[in-house]
Amino acid sequence: MGKRLYVIAGEASGDLHGANLIRALYRRAGSEPLAVRAWGGDRMQAAGAEVVKHYRDLAFMGFTQVLLNLPTILRNIRTCQEDILRFKPDAVVLIDYPGFNLRIAKFARARGIKVFYYISPQLWAWKAGRIKAIRRDVDRMFVILPFEKDWYAERGMDVEFVGHPLLDAIAQEEFGQALETGKDQRPVVALLPGSRMQEIRRMLPQMLQMVEHFPGHRFAVAAAPSVPEQAYRGLMADVPAVLVQGHTYALLKQATAALVTSGTATLEAALIGTPEAVCYGGNALNIWLAKRFIRVPFISLVNLIMGREVVRELIQHGMRPAELRHELHRLLNDAQYRSRMQGDMRELRGKLGGTGASAHVADRVWISL
Repeated sequence: MGKRLYVIAGEASGDLHGANLIRALYRRAGSEPLAVRAWGGDRMQAAGAEVVKHYRDLAFMGFTQVLLNLPTILRNIRTCQEDILRFKPDAVVLIDYPGFNLRIAKFARARGIKVFYYISPQLWAWKAGRIKAIRRDVDRMFVILPFEKDWYAERGMDVEFVGHPLLDAIAQEEFGQALETGKDQRPVVALLPGSRMQEIRRMLPQMLQMVEHFPGHRFAVAAAPSVPEQAYRGLMADVPAVLVQGHTYALLKQATAALVTSGTATLEAALIGTPEAVCYGGNALNIWLAKRFIRVPFISLVNLIMGREVVRELIQHGMRPAELRHELHRLLNDAQYRSRMQGDMRELRGKLGGTGASAHVADRVWISL
């Protein structure tokens, strides 16, 4: 019958890391039979998993969106639980996505199924009380940020720091030219407006306002794999910017600077070495709730890992056109500012350990089955 694993990722970044993990698991299995069933995306499916639910049907961002879609979320949880029982896995591997995955962990553990958690929920930012559920329901937690191991240890839980999987993803990239140079030799500005439709609708129009102020640069929008092209085209109408699909890393490598919506992409840009500004805007209620409950000094992973401001964070009112224009001008034209930021980005890479996170987790999971 072989070994059976159920892997759950609820976002684009989880799909990326889940795919690398699944490939590493198949390499680890060798000639032994292995079946992987998953909730994830196209990358996990291409890696060999049978994806039964796509993450684009799961991604609700912000407090209000979660509340408005609560019946759908609860229905998805029940569907997942029923599918796990039918599949009868030896273990579940949960990738971030805590609101959903912690419920699945409790369900699986109560039925004697081993639970591995890869990429810890950001308990150090908010909902630290969830550590009780993790201690009760998770057999092994693999963390990817260097300060997380100490954070858990201070609360009586032993976890394993495996390095950051983005180092693997970037090391595997075959960088090319995302944009042909041809006659247009202008330097490139990359715009990364997020991976969910709600944030793209909010962030991209504000980013595109910069195009008219920097005619000496080419602007390129990195498309998220789960968002249809026509959704971008509607927002980009009459703006001289190009859409780049499937080559985000190459675009960041080619870009002189980037405007990046807060999330995993801020760390991707930093590890590639692209000077960036971190942008975030939400509705008033979400921002108020975030300020009330989130207990960290920064919103970007770059600054959180370094423990100081490396990249400028333009949040809500700080993302007004004048502020955004000023920061982009610094990124493009202030050589000392750019050099200092890129030096900090090299230091950041050193803090995250080396490559091999996916293989390490695959090995630990395999020998525990």
